[in-house]
Amino acid sequence: MKTFMIACLGVVVALGLAVGTARAETPESKAALADIQRTLGFVPTFFQAFPEEGIAGAWAEFKAIQGDPKTAVPGKYKELMGLAVSAQIPCEYCIYFHTRAAKANGATEREIKEAVAVAAMVRHWSTFLNGARIDEARFNKDLDRVVTNARKSAGKAAPPSTPVTDATSARTDIQRTLGFVPDFLVRFPDAAIAGAWTELKSLQLNPQTAIPSKYKELIGLAVAAQIPCRYCIAFHTEISTQLLGASDTEVAETLAMASLVRHWSTFLNGMQIDKATFRQEVTDPLSAVKTREVKKSLYSTEEARQ
Repeated sequence: MKTFMIACLGVVVALGLAVGTARAETPESKAALADIQRTLGFVPTFFQAFPEEGIAGAWAEFKAIQGDPKTAVPGKYKELMGLAVSAQIPCEYCIYFHTRAAKANGATEREIKEAVAVAAMVRHWSTFLNGARIDEARFNKDLDRVVTNARKSAGKAAPPSTPVTDATSARTDIQRTLGFVPDFLVRFPDAAIAGAWTELKSLQLNPQTAIPSKYKELIGLAVAAQIPCRYCIAFHTEISTQLLGASDTEVAETLAMASLVRHWSTFLNGMQIDKATFRQEVTDPLSAVKTREVKKSLYSTEEARQ
């Protein structure tokens, strides 16, 4: 056995040396690093640390999804998706990056709080749905019923709200709001249903929040997709597309954004990229972007006055 282990280690070392000698810069990696330099003004440490063989593809995806201001999902909401996903991984690097990128794209403190709260609610309901082993077929039937009832009530005055103080009043208000009480809300503990429903209704289901309803649901989908939670994926996909008009392209970009956050979170944490360096490299260019946008806005305003 000892001889076998030594032989295996020898093979691993030999392969490692062989791979190491093959890791020369390629024309594709040089071109990618040059494009990063042109786009950002410098090459961040974490891009420098990425394998030469993969940097061209990784940068191309990053630039096309996250860096393109002309995607179907606006930049601000992409960054709020990124924040929501990174907040519950959790990834300290990504939280820092997406918070500042969201602000650079015009997100307010209120929108940032709402995005993180939506992520928290998705985790909350995912935990209960999966832990309680809610029947998935029953859940999907209830979801179809929610969508059908919402369509029927579209354009009509909202039912009068009633004070929610306990389990009975909570389920009465659920009945008035959704047209029935879904199975998972029936099974939620009586002691906690009043608070849980009030939070869900006041934030997730409220059309008057800072983040428009469609983007709240897409943020929920981004979080749900990489937990992963089949119940939540179904819910946020159906509500965003069937009731709020999200397109297939917006859904695809949402999922791509969520997967991109997971991708870079894994690399940043696995490589133990220096956090102080990362923060500085994020702060300086984003501050410059924000300054340029402010100047651009002021210049436009001045032109309009003349």
